[in-house]
Amino acid sequence: MSKTRLATIWLDGCSGCHMSLLDTDERLLDLVAKADIVYSPIVDTKEFPENVDVTLVEGAISSDEDLEKIIEVRSKTRVLIAFGDCGVSGNVPAMRNPHGPSPILRRVYIENADVQQQVPGEVVPALLDRVRPIQDVVPVDLHLPGCPPSANLIYDALTELLNGKAVDLAGRFRFG
Repeated sequence: MSKTRLATIWLDGCSGCHMSLLDTDERLLDLVAKADIVYSPIVDTKEFPENVDVTLVEGAISSDEDLEKIIEVRSKTRVLIAFGDCGVSGNVPAMRNPHGPSPILRRVYIENADVQQQVPGEVVPALLDRVRPIQDVVPVDLHLPGCPPSANLIYDALTELLNGKAVDLAGRFRFG
């Protein structure tokens, strides 16, 4: 039997969700016993592959590049998981939404710069007018909330998926 093809991607976010995935520590060995990591910012793969079984997507959709990437990933993934609050709700990246991208870029690259006061046009991808959570752009099969989601939540959800079970998140969160 072939292993599950697992991918992770990082859109506009802080990498905290990937750090939480790594915080599963030695339990990562249990996961890779059942899954091949075929794409991730923590492995050296350049192109997102075809026929991915499960993809964890960290971050919100903030730029043209993010938009293109999530559409491609969704088209090549069977189960897509919004991984962390940026992917689920837009979270911190969406704080720019009331202002739009222009005032933010002006503040960062012109007002707060000592040299070369200009908004970069080549290195920084074009920003969308609004930051959007993943499900606003493509269908999402599972949401793993948290900033970041706990290592235990990530491990439990992936373990259930890799064992062919439905993921039940009821009672897994405390608020307040």
